[in-house]
Amino acid sequence: MEWPVTLPPAFSQLAIRLGVKPQDIHEQFVRGSGHGGQKMNKTSSTVLLVHLPTGTTVRVQRHREQSKNRLSAYKLLLLKLEEQIRGKQSKRQQEIFKKRKQKQRRNRKSKEKMLRAKHKRSELKVQRKPVID
Repeated sequence: MEWPVTLPPAFSQLAIRLGVKPQDIHEQFVRGSGHGGQKMNKTSSTVLLVHLPTGTTVRVQRHREQSKNRLSAYKLLLLKLEEQIRGKQSKRQQEIFKKRKQKQRRNRKSKEKMLRAKHKRSELKVQRKPVID
C-alpha cells in the first residue's frame, strides 16, 4: 500500500492491522479559519480527510504548512479509526483510562490531606475553649 504521505512505521503498521487502505480515504484541502489575516484567506493549508467506509471525518489546521497538516491528519484519522474499531483495547482509550485512575488516586490523597488539616484545626479550637471549674 502506497500512502500519499510518508507515515512513521508505527502508523503504517497500525493501518495494516486495521485494514485501512489509502483508496478508502478522500482527501481535500480547504481554507483555514480563525486568526491569520490575508495569508489565511489566500492559502488552503487545512486538510480534510474522510474515511469513506465509516464516514469518519478529520480536519487539521495545527501547522502553517499543508504537508505537516496532511501528516497530522492521517495520523489522527488512523487513531480515530482504531478507537472506533477496537474500542477499549485501543491505545488512546487505555491512556485515557490510565490518566483517569491517576486523577482518582490524586483526589483520594488530596481529600485525606484536607481531612487531616480539618482535624488539626478542630483540635486547636478545642484547646481555646475556656476551662470551667
